Amino acid sequence: MSEPTLFSRSAEPLAARMRPKSLEEFLGQEHLLGPGRALGELIRRGDVGSCIFWGPPGSGKTTLARLIANYTDRHFEPFSAVTEGVGRVREIIKEAEERLKYEGRGTILFCDEIHRFNRAQQDAFLPWVENGIITLIGATTENPSFELTGALLSRCRVFVLEPLTEQDIRTVIEWAVAAEQKGRGERGEVRFGDDAIDLLVRHAQGDARRALNALEAVFQHVANLSPLPSPISSAVVQSVLEKPLPVYDKSGEQHFNLISALHKAVRGSDVEGSLYWLARMLAGGEDPLYIARRLVRIASEDVGLADPRALALTLSAKDAYHFLGSPEGELALAEAVVYLATAPKSNRVYAAFGQAMDAAAQYPAEAVPLHIRNAPTRLMEELGYGAGYRYAHAFEHAYAPQEYLPEALRGQKWYDPTEYGLEKDIKKRLEWWAELKKKATDLKATKGDATG
Repeated sequence: MSEPTLFSRSAEPLAARMRPKSLEEFLGQEHLLGPGRALGELIRRGDVGSCIFWGPPGSGKTTLARLIANYTDRHFEPFSAVTEGVGRVREIIKEAEERLKYEGRGTILFCDEIHRFNRAQQDAFLPWVENGIITLIGATTENPSFELTGALLSRCRVFVLEPLTEQDIRTVIEWAVAAEQKGRGERGEVRFGDDAIDLLVRHAQGDARRALNALEAVFQHVANLSPLPSPISSAVVQSVLEKPLPVYDKSGEQHFNLISALHKAVRGSDVEGSLYWLARMLAGGEDPLYIARRLVRIASEDVGLADPRALALTLSAKDAYHFLGSPEGELALAEAVVYLATAPKSNRVYAAFGQAMDAAAQYPAEAVPLHIRNAPTRLMEELGYGAGYRYAHAFEHAYAPQEYLPEALRGQKWYDPTEYGLEKDIKKRLEWWAELKKKATDLKATKGDATG
């Protein structure tokens, strides 16, 4: 990395001054840039085509795009989809055509936040990407499969960048502190305690830019202190830092990732995991009633009849939150999450209903058996509607063996209860009814044989 003077009055932020100038200085993304990895080899060969960098803030998307321009000797043209429009794109294309024609030099159009463009704006890139006038490098924090058009994705390779590891962030901070020492000269040593470095690393949440911005704020703070604290403690750092916001986007991929994590942790009976993902979503500003609706779904899908009280409890938690609001009502959601996570699990009703839906789709017009049809008119009685129906309460055990499925589906068994919770009792009950039905069927067959 470059070696700036951190206490200088440069208008350029520390994060920009510390930007790597070569692949050897670039930290992280070993899965893309390590020996033999696709992107690293393409960059070193100078053979990078149009691509999309998808990754969280501070993972190196802009830096990688600049490095590609350096390694391939192409003009780098930064562009933001937030502040600029298609009109500026046309100007860049015209300049790129002239540059290629008169200088023989290609142009990398780096489009930051490319997902902010609508579909028509994204399609405006297509002809220029295809004819090679520009090499498009788009950067996005959002899932490209949701946010970018299929036509654009088909013309670009997608590379997924990951958050930097804690060790990578630590190294970035140490490099920046070492660079600052050189800039201070005789003004004295600035040292950070291990606890202060640890706090900066945690604060960064895998974001190098956030780490360097926080470090710069600390430097600016201690520069005005006399005497200079040495070492700089975590208390000094904490007094400077803002509370980091949870990484969450209510309308983007994080929304789906976190609700999936909550659902799967509850299904897996992991109480701590369930509570953590619940807390993450609430801290990120998710609508608690959205979470409550998912909890009701979990009660039906994953707990089911192993504990039917789960459905009532989740509905009560929804009502409690609706009545109390935040933050008091959030405890009701936490109670429901813990109950669901610790409840016996069964998806047998979910599976049985799925099979029943498949059967309804496969046999959409099967006639209702005559004996279980209603007969509100004399004509319907004369046609046999309801004939032979056996009223269950008129029989011993309030059970009268008879068929309820259409002819084509008779004999189907969709619901198979587990041995857990209440379903263990339901299983015994079903087996008892099945035995009564078998005895009645055998008795009817015996009488039929005797009559014959």
